Amino acid sequence: MPQEEFFLDSPAGQLKDDVKETKGRRRLGIIVTGVLGGSLVALYAVAAPFVSPALRKICLPFVPATTAQVDNVLTVLRARSGTLVDIGSGDGRIVIAAAKRGFQASGFELNPWLVWYSRYKAWREGVHRSTSFHISDLWKMDQLELKLASELPSTAKVVACRFPFPTWVPEHTAGEGIDTVWVYDARTFKAHTQNGMTRRTAAGHWNTPDSHT
Repeated sequence: MPQEEFFLDSPAGQLKDDVKETKGRRRLGIIVTGVLGGSLVALYAVAAPFVSPALRKICLPFVPATTAQVDNVLTVLRARSGTLVDIGSGDGRIVIAAAKRGFQASGFELNPWLVWYSRYKAWREGVHRSTSFHISDLWKMDQLELKLASELPSTAKVVACRFPFPTWVPEHTAGEGIDTVWVYDARTFKAHTQNGMTRRTAAGHWNTPDSHT
């Protein structure tokens, strides 16, 4: 069949319109692909500073506290007031929520991008005068236990989120799963730490050879 007859039933100019439409779709596809690619690059550029430093230092990405977790922390502290310190404060949501409840709250976070974001968020929420955020490396858990036990007053409470302290016995817990929080009383863990140090000192003393024999 002659090639001309293949388009016999097509209205005049439809072939050209179809070709233009095909080219238009290709151009649109290229534009959409470019926009999508640009969006992904932009998303990476925004997200990478929040995640990458944490990955380099502690091998864990930033995972924000859930609403339930924040509520659990505030619930276990509902009868208290004064100063709150959040170690590993992330994007500052617990610090900001505590400040809204009347606490003078501070956050310590390794990732500087999260610290700057937290400061902006606190300013936006109107609690920048009762919050502060600091760039600080995270302590290993056993080192943190010793530091807190030696520096906190006996009236303090320590609340751990997602990961409990390895040797302390919690006073009580709230929530479940990833939203679990553990509450520790300073009197208890200070005594526990002191007893542990006493036993280690005694063991070291009795195991030390007598140089005069």
